[in-house]
Amino acid sequence: MAASELYTKFARVWIPDPEEVWKSAELLKDYKPGDKVLQLRLEGGKDLEYRLDPKTKELPHLRNPDILVGENDLTALSYLHEPAVLHNLRVRFIDSKLIYTYCGIVLVAINPYEQLPIYGEDIINAYSGQNMGDMDPHIFAVAEEAYKQMARDERNQSIIVSGESGAGKTVSAKYAMRYFATVSGSASEANVEEKVLASNPIMESIGNAKTTRNDNSSRFGKYIEIGFDKRYRIIGANMRTYLLEKSRVVFQAEEERNYHIFYQLCASAKLPEFKMLRLGNADYFLYTKQGGSPVIDGIDDAKEMVHTRQACTLLGINESYQMGIFRILAGILHLGNVGFTSRDSDSCSIPPKHEPLSIFCDLMGVEYEEMCHWLCHRKLATATETYIKPIPKLQATNARDALAKHIYAKLFNWIVDHVNQALHSAVKQHSFIGVLDIYGFETFEINSFEQFCINYANEKLQQQFNMHVFKLEQEEYMKEQIPWTLIDFYDNQPCINLIEAKLGILDLLDEECKMPKGSDDTWAQKLYNTHLNKCALFEKPRLSNKAFIIQHFADKVEYQCEGFLEKNKDTVFEEQIKVLKSSKFKMLPELFQDDEKAISPTSATPGRTPLSRTPIKPTKVRPGQSTAKEHKKTVGHQFRNSLHLLMETLNATTPHYVRCIKPNDFKFPFTFDEKRAVQQLRACGVLETIRISAAGFPSRWTYQEFFSRYRVLMKQKDVLSDRKQTCKNVLEKLILDKDKYQFGKNKIFFRAGQVAYLEKIRADKLRAACIRIQKTIRGWLLRKKYLRMRKAAITIQRYVRGYQARCYAKFLRRTNAATIIQKYWRMYVVRKRYQIKRAATIILQSYLRGYMARNRYYKILRQHKAIIIQKQVRGWLARLHYKRCLKAIVYLQCCFRRMMAKRELKKLKIEARSVERYKKLHIGMENKIMQLQRKVDEQNKEYKCLLEKLTTLEGTYTSETEKLRSDLGRLQLSEEEAKIATSRVLSLQEEIAKLRKDLERTQSEKKTIEEWADKYKKETEQLVSNLKEENTLLKKEKETLNHLISEQAKEITETMEKKLIEETKQLELDLNDERLRYQNLLNEFSRLEERYDDLKEEMTLMVHVPKPGHRRTDSTHSSNESEYTFSSEITETEDLPLRMEEPSEKKAPLDMSLFLKLQKRVTELEQEKQTMQDELDRKEEQVLRSKAKEEERPQIRGAELEYESLKRQELESENKKLKNELNELRKALSEKGAPEVTAPGAPAYRVLMEQLTSVSEELDVRKEEVLILRSQLVSQKEAIQPKNTMTDSTILLEDVQKMKDKGEIAQAYIGLKETNRLLESQLQSQKKSHDNETEALRGEIQSLKEENNRQQQLLAQNLQLPPEARIEASLQHEITRLTNENLYFEELYADDPKEYQSYRISLYKRMIDLMEQLEKQDKTVRKLKKQLKVFAKKIGELEVGQMENISPGQIIDEPIRPVNIPRKEKDFQGMLEYKKDDEQKLVKNLILDLKPRGVAVNLIPGLPAYILFMCVRHADYLNDDQKVRSLLTSTINSIKKVLKKRGDDFETVSFWLSNTCRFLHCLKQYSGEEGFMKHNTPRQNEHCLTNFDLAEYRQVLSDLAIQIYQQLVRVLENILQPMIVSGMLEHETIQGVSGVKPTGLRKRTSSIADEGTYTLDSILRQLNSFHSVMCQHGMDPELIKQVVKQMFYIVGAITLNNLLLRKDMCSWSKGMQIRYNVSQLEEWLRDKNLMNSGAKETLEPLIQAAQLLQVKKKTDEDAEAICSMCNALTTAQIVKVLNLYTPVNEFEERVSVSFIRTIQMRLRDRKDSPQLLMDAKHIFPVTFPFNPSSLALETIQIPTSLGLGFIARV
Repeated sequence: MAASELYTKFARVWIPDPEEVWKSAELLKDYKPGDKVLQLRLEGGKDLEYRLDPKTKELPHLRNPDILVGENDLTALSYLHEPAVLHNLRVRFIDSKLIYTYCGIVLVAINPYEQLPIYGEDIINAYSGQNMGDMDPHIFAVAEEAYKQMARDERNQSIIVSGESGAGKTVSAKYAMRYFATVSGSASEANVEEKVLASNPIMESIGNAKTTRNDNSSRFGKYIEIGFDKRYRIIGANMRTYLLEKSRVVFQAEEERNYHIFYQLCASAKLPEFKMLRLGNADYFLYTKQGGSPVIDGIDDAKEMVHTRQACTLLGINESYQMGIFRILAGILHLGNVGFTSRDSDSCSIPPKHEPLSIFCDLMGVEYEEMCHWLCHRKLATATETYIKPIPKLQATNARDALAKHIYAKLFNWIVDHVNQALHSAVKQHSFIGVLDIYGFETFEINSFEQFCINYANEKLQQQFNMHVFKLEQEEYMKEQIPWTLIDFYDNQPCINLIEAKLGILDLLDEECKMPKGSDDTWAQKLYNTHLNKCALFEKPRLSNKAFIIQHFADKVEYQCEGFLEKNKDTVFEEQIKVLKSSKFKMLPELFQDDEKAISPTSATPGRTPLSRTPIKPTKVRPGQSTAKEHKKTVGHQFRNSLHLLMETLNATTPHYVRCIKPNDFKFPFTFDEKRAVQQLRACGVLETIRISAAGFPSRWTYQEFFSRYRVLMKQKDVLSDRKQTCKNVLEKLILDKDKYQFGKNKIFFRAGQVAYLEKIRADKLRAACIRIQKTIRGWLLRKKYLRMRKAAITIQRYVRGYQARCYAKFLRRTNAATIIQKYWRMYVVRKRYQIKRAATIILQSYLRGYMARNRYYKILRQHKAIIIQKQVRGWLARLHYKRCLKAIVYLQCCFRRMMAKRELKKLKIEARSVERYKKLHIGMENKIMQLQRKVDEQNKEYKCLLEKLTTLEGTYTSETEKLRSDLGRLQLSEEEAKIATSRVLSLQEEIAKLRKDLERTQSEKKTIEEWADKYKKETEQLVSNLKEENTLLKKEKETLNHLISEQAKEITETMEKKLIEETKQLELDLNDERLRYQNLLNEFSRLEERYDDLKEEMTLMVHVPKPGHRRTDSTHSSNESEYTFSSEITETEDLPLRMEEPSEKKAPLDMSLFLKLQKRVTELEQEKQTMQDELDRKEEQVLRSKAKEEERPQIRGAELEYESLKRQELESENKKLKNELNELRKALSEKGAPEVTAPGAPAYRVLMEQLTSVSEELDVRKEEVLILRSQLVSQKEAIQPKNTMTDSTILLEDVQKMKDKGEIAQAYIGLKETNRLLESQLQSQKKSHDNETEALRGEIQSLKEENNRQQQLLAQNLQLPPEARIEASLQHEITRLTNENLYFEELYADDPKEYQSYRISLYKRMIDLMEQLEKQDKTVRKLKKQLKVFAKKIGELEVGQMENISPGQIIDEPIRPVNIPRKEKDFQGMLEYKKDDEQKLVKNLILDLKPRGVAVNLIPGLPAYILFMCVRHADYLNDDQKVRSLLTSTINSIKKVLKKRGDDFETVSFWLSNTCRFLHCLKQYSGEEGFMKHNTPRQNEHCLTNFDLAEYRQVLSDLAIQIYQQLVRVLENILQPMIVSGMLEHETIQGVSGVKPTGLRKRTSSIADEGTYTLDSILRQLNSFHSVMCQHGMDPELIKQVVKQMFYIVGAITLNNLLLRKDMCSWSKGMQIRYNVSQLEEWLRDKNLMNSGAKETLEPLIQAAQLLQVKKKTDEDAEAICSMCNALTTAQIVKVLNLYTPVNEFEERVSVSFIRTIQMRLRDRKDSPQLLMDAKHIFPVTFPFNPSSLALETIQIPTSLGLGFIARV
């Protein structure tokens, strides 16, 4: 159809706008050919008339449909033009926060000016191995494409990153290199990828600076070649640099900075090592303060300096060279502060002893006077003589700056060379990927030589880009076999010729530089004369004769000629260079070593320096010719050569393009300036790519995609079986112009706009169908609504009318009732009023009459009372006078008594305070009252005695006097009164008078005391009552407090329970983390072990050539054997056979890890040796002490030792007797010639049976005696006998013998020397402690003597008891002894609890030791019993055999009773016997050569594990520890070999995981530990191991099982990973739900199921296969659940990660597909009964992401629902899904930016990981729950197919 037909009403177009560049508008009416004006309406609602150009009559650009807006690839847009590209980039950048977009083969990267979480290692892993079109645009996708093409096409690659300053070129190049370093790894252990990345901080510090456009702007271009070997691992790198901006060293514009390294030095000036540089603040130096912005926000220059130094160290630049670099840089700063003073107009000078210059000379190691002279003078050479001429101040300043720039450029080159040396690899480079970080097209108000060189380089790169794009388009058309015509594109070769051809601009510039009086003006005139009016691309400005204009591919640029010649010459005074070359500082002359040679492209320019890795070949110099002329090679010539080398490199590689765009000039995050963006899009070639694509067939669809998308436009009859023919028929009907499309081999090619037309037709048809559906449904809904409303109205009317009738009837009833109520109420009110008035009248009368009568009565009463009052008052006055007198007398008495009472009270108070006043107040007060009462009673008694004495006083004066003295001594309170009483004995009368007075005084005191006692009693009662009240209050408070405490206790218990639950969960998480950490360490260990094995094999192949017929054992055998053999009882003789099996081989190169392990082992051995030596000394001291004790008590121990020796001799004699009898028995049985002797009933036979019975009885008796003796003597052995030191010494000897290596022995000898010195020093201190211990032990001897006597008595008593009672008696005695001992020690340590606690601990240890000894004895007894049973069984078999050999005649002739002959049925013990020599054959047939499939199908699950365990049982039965160790070690190593050889086979790994777990369970089940024997049968308990504890080997097997499990996970991940994305995301399980959107040049994987693509059924079939294999192998059900959980986690994580990185998958229909796929997985879990495995929970993030795609996303309620629903997704993931949500059809709506902001605000408090992607490599920690087997070992049959005929069942 014609393009004009698309301009219909409501069509949207783009019109130019001076502010927004392009503005969107909508047509208000259809366009008709010939119209000159379009009626438009802008988006703001404003109407506009748009006039068409009368000459071109071009219509405005059409807008793309909304569903195409925001596409990943700009070429997917139906309308390809500038406004569509700009709008698509803006929508992706502003709305979706996506900074990367494809434009055909170009990746457009917009600088966000913000750190984004899209560069982590998880993102790198997600893009690794993916096709470029299958994921969202990213720099990693470009890097992966380059890496993949390098490996696939065997061709070098290049990534060209361009853009203007601040666009993010350096960051993009850095991330590309990081991707290569992460994905490929390094081929050596030198960490080359780290060095490649470490070069960035160095180059940024010396080559980057802050500009007005960018805080970290690269002021040079660089091309980094990253080298790879044949396995495509990084082996090295090389860097070329271009155009360093040297002028920045001496000058910075406003708001700009010098290079970062200068500010880093100033920030670190206070470091001790930088004191010699004499630096200070950056504002102090001229070269760092000109920009006025020494600090960058958010950047710490001191920290950056640390990073720079670390990078230098990593790259091999040592500290001395680093300090040399910093000295030179500091010297440049000080040189900038050198000032000049003018003498006259032609000369200048430097002040004497100028500090900056002296510092510069000291740092550079040059003479001050010489440098001072040549800074102010220059040398002029003529043909005959040389002149030294002073120079003016301005020229001296320029020369100083030129010298600083030259030094910096040389230093820059030196650092680049050393970085390249560090990155260089000795390994041959197979291929490389180059990363070009180069400046983009530049145009400023004033453009000089630097901009000219930059734009020249961009012209060359644009030409190469155009040719590459055109080539790709041509190849695509030829591949699809469609006719094509030459596409017209802009060829910039004329512009390049204008610059670099003969008599071009650069040629004329070099020629002018050679002229003696050449200047910028004369050069400009030559340019005008040569090119003006002859070249269309060259122009002259109208108002200037010192400038020229060049028409570049991007824009016209006007260059100012001023400074071109000077910058091209790059002049530096040779005399200054010579002074620097003569420096004593060694590093400085190194920088100028290449000055005598031809200058490479790395030489300097005043502005920027072009650099190159490859030096230009110098021309030959004649012998007499000076090399100074070679120094005059111009910068332009060097740059042109470097550029040619670069283009040759790029043309020899496959290029990949990254165009960086700067969105605004103010560095605002996510702010888009359309004007600036359009300028850069035009300059970087993106729009040229669009134009080339639009000129051909930009839209390309496969036939299947076209059919799937536009099936709605076809009728049923149009659909044929041939999809290609169907598409052709439909297109011929839809698009009449056949030039608008072409049919290719696999694709349909469309012209620009045709896809939009098809989309319009599709949308119209869908819209019409929707309208019809809406019409029908709306009609049905409205009719249903009308019928419901009509029915409702009738019902309402009926109810309303009934209600009204009921209301009227109710009104009538209420009216009648109201009338009756009114009648009765009115009667009641009138009657009530009358009664109230009558009652009030009667009350008033009664009150009035009573009042009058009372008045009369009161009057009479007052008269009578007045008379009585007068009488009483008069009497009162008389009595008052009398009482006053009496009161005064009493008062005086009271005052005196009060004084005395106060004194007494004071004493009492003092006593009351001294006793705890308030503590015993309520308790002691009653006691006090009782004491006072008692005192009063005593005084009463004394009073009665006094009365009796007074009556008898006349008769007995002398005796009464003595009694009165004693009474007065008790009654008087002081010594004075007693003395007065004794002095008055002389006269009896006086004494009687005094006694009477004393009696009266005593009576008065008694009264006062009684009064005081009453008063005190009342106070006490009051106090008691108060205390009781307080007590009640306290009780109430106590109750309230108890209530509060109980409530708080409840709260605390609840909180504690919650905390306990939380802590339990946290502990479980910590346990899982610890398991995961441990299993990761095991994984790393196995990886290092495999790497060690590989390296060892490689070294063997490289160094060692085996002899013919000689076979070398596997290196893993020995390494793993040493790694997994944990028993400390290995001796040298046991280890010798293993060592003898290894062949002698040459010494391999020293492995550092092995050396460190050996060194660690030597230190451990030294420590063990020292501890053993200390233990040996201690044991020897104990032996000496015990010997001394034995000498002191020979008589005490004599009887006991004699008894023990007798018992021992008796047992030995009995043993010899039994041996002799056994020998006789063997001889009798071996006589084959006399069968009658061995027949039943024969003498030999009877002797045999009698001896057998006697032996068994004797054995039982001896065992009981042994038990009794051991139980009785165990305490004595603990107290007296020292431990056997031979075991420790043998262990020490074994450890020493292990050290066969000379180096180990030498180190051990040195350690022995040091140990001996330490032992000598410790010996002195131990002697002192020994003396103290001797004294303490002597005290214990007496108690031990008593104990021995008592033990001997008990032993004698026990021997008299019967055997059954001996053990009980001995145990009873032992319990009594221990009880007495405990009581004794409790009394002994009662005052010292710490000593008692230590005693209890030692007692517990002793009990544990006794229990261990008892267990060992029980094991020995069980072993003896088993051996006895075996002997009895053999004898029984022998009897049967002898009976079979007797002939029937002999039996008949023998006159004996008949004997029953039993049937021979062998009773197997569940063991397998094999020879030591057959061990390798056993391992080979059972492990190495075993095919899992045959074993799993035909035999019982876990058969190899059972066989191996039965072999281990037999070795344990034989008590052969070497055989057990050898078999277990060989088994472990063989399993590792099998997994290393066939580790990619799921069936093999699953088989050996199952068998390893079964072997581990067998070791636990038959270990003899009670915890593992609960589910055993009695027969199985008899099969437990008896001699060896293999707990350590169980740990080794558990670690091996973990490694196998991790390998199993990796295998199933490798199998599932290719299926997951295709089956879970791309494949349409529900056909027709989602349509295919138009895609661009980067075609994605088709979602239609073609042959070879994976579907959900493929995943389910694979899961079924995994599950069936694991079940066949007999894997534990719990382990199967863990494997399934891990598989589902991998499926969910990979699916979600791809969903988060693919914009085209984030749609409503795709969410439905995902939910359906997840439901199918859940159904699979139900079918397999695995719903409780936790696998479903691992899919929860994916389920929530699918729900998020389907829920409403508009209102705040929707936001709240999303936040509560998506609890398994992180905030970053939710926001990412919402940003990526893309409508597939026009009826869907995009998520608004405001809604996403609402979600972010609601989720800002959620604390979750900022990581975007899930860790798909995460492996859950695995556990192996104990699963005992019910299979009896003796019933297992060994099939002949295993080839194990050499082993026998026992």
